[in-house]
Amino acid sequence: MQCTLCPLACGADRSQQAGACGVKGLTVAKYYLHPFEEPPVSFRNGSGTVFFGGCSLRCVFCQNYEVSRARRGKSVTPKELADIFLELEEMGADNLNLVTPDHVSPLICEALALRKPRIPVVYNSGGYCRVRALEEIAPYVDIWLPDCKFVSPELSARYTGRRDYFEYAAPAIAFMAKKPLVWSGEGKLLSGVIVRHLILPGCTSDSLRVLGFLKETLPEDVPVSLMRQYTPTGGIAGFPELNRTLTAREYRRVLGYAEQLGFPLFTQEKASADTKFIPDWDY
Repeated sequence: MQCTLCPLACGADRSQQAGACGVKGLTVAKYYLHPFEEPPVSFRNGSGTVFFGGCSLRCVFCQNYEVSRARRGKSVTPKELADIFLELEEMGADNLNLVTPDHVSPLICEALALRKPRIPVVYNSGGYCRVRALEEIAPYVDIWLPDCKFVSPELSARYTGRRDYFEYAAPAIAFMAKKPLVWSGEGKLLSGVIVRHLILPGCTSDSLRVLGFLKETLPEDVPVSLMRQYTPTGGIAGFPELNRTLTAREYRRVLGYAEQLGFPLFTQEKASADTKFIPDWDY
C-alpha cells in the first residue's frame, strides 16, 4: 500500500521499504521518565516519554538529529510498544508522551488498542501532519502538544525543507485546539492542548506572526509555550546564522508580544539552551 499518511505522500510501500520519513515501521530510540517538559506535563514523576525514529520534517536544527534521521532506533512491534507503555506506567509516569509520532500513528493506534494506559496520552508533534491522520488517533489522545514552527514559507523551506509547513500546521493546530482543557486540582494537565513555539536566532519577526496566528486560532485558555532552548546542533553547518543561541533582546521581543496578546504562558530561562538537556540515546 502506498503511504500517504503525512503531507509528503511519498507513496512508499512501507511494508517493504522506508518512506520519506526514513523508517518502515516502528523504531524507538529511547523511553524514560522525562523531567523537562512543561510543568503540568512532567508534573511530579516525569512524563513517560517514547522517542520514535524517523520524521517527515528535515529541520536542520533538530536537537534529536540522529533520531529524526533514523540513525538511531530499535525496531519494535505494536505489541512490544504496548509493553513499553505498560512499563512506563508501572514506573510511575504522570502520562505517556509520544514524541514525533505522526509518521507512525496507525501503528501507535494498534499498540494503544491492545492496551489503553490509565494515564493521559500526550501526542507530541512537530505540527506537520494531515488532519485526517489526527482524526484516526484522536480517540486515544488526551493531550495534544504540537509545535507551531513557522508561518513564513521561505523560512520553513530553508530550515525544514518543507515550504508548505504552515499550510498543514495551521489546520492541524486548529483541530487540536478543540480539545477542552481539564486540570487536576494539583495543576496536572489531564486533557487539552499546549502549543509550543521554538524561537530561532534572527527569526523573531516570524515568531510574532506565529503568535498572531495562535491568537486568532486558540481558545483564550489554551497555554502557549515560548521555548528559549535553541542550541546550535544538528545539521547547521551550512547555516551560519543558526550558530548561536538567542539573545536576551530576541527573547524579550517575542515574550513581550505574547504577554501583550494575553496568552497563558510557559517560558524558559537562558540556561535551557544547553546540550545537557538532549537525551543520550539508548539504541
